[in-house]
Amino acid sequence: MAAEMKLKNGIEIRQGEAKDGPALIRLILELADYEKLQGPDEEAQRRLLDHAFGEKPRVEVLLAWKEGDSEPVGYAMIFETYSSFLAKPTLYLEDIFIKPNFRGLGAGRGLFEHCLELAKTRDCGRVEWTCLDWNVPAQEFYERKGAKRMKEWYLYRKVL
Repeated sequence: MAAEMKLKNGIEIRQGEAKDGPALIRLILELADYEKLQGPDEEAQRRLLDHAFGEKPRVEVLLAWKEGDSEPVGYAMIFETYSSFLAKPTLYLEDIFIKPNFRGLGAGRGLFEHCLELAKTRDCGRVEWTCLDWNVPAQEFYERKGAKRMKEWYLYRKVL
């Protein structure tokens, strides 16, 4: 993981640690509320913390902090997949969320750019993520950053 990153406006991006688990869960529940989705139940929360901070991590967590605050103001969750056509890993951005009161300070941009830098450092061929169709501010942000919406691909899901 890259070192922490200090941004203007007193925002700092750093890797999440086990001690950040309760704050991460609160952020994830707030994201679920924002997206009008059911958040993780208690069992899923325990699994999530184990997958992020346990013996064999499956995801990585980046946290955005505002100087002077005791809680993170946002987070990004990432993991790697693989492109057989590029023969390189793909950095997948599962979540990126900033608390509404802290938007516009550069924390979201900082998290996103940190993910892009990690992908470059790891020699990934690309970064991918999904965005809800109604989240126009996020879509506009991603497109301003040079991202392309993939219209020819459909997301499929099978819940197990």
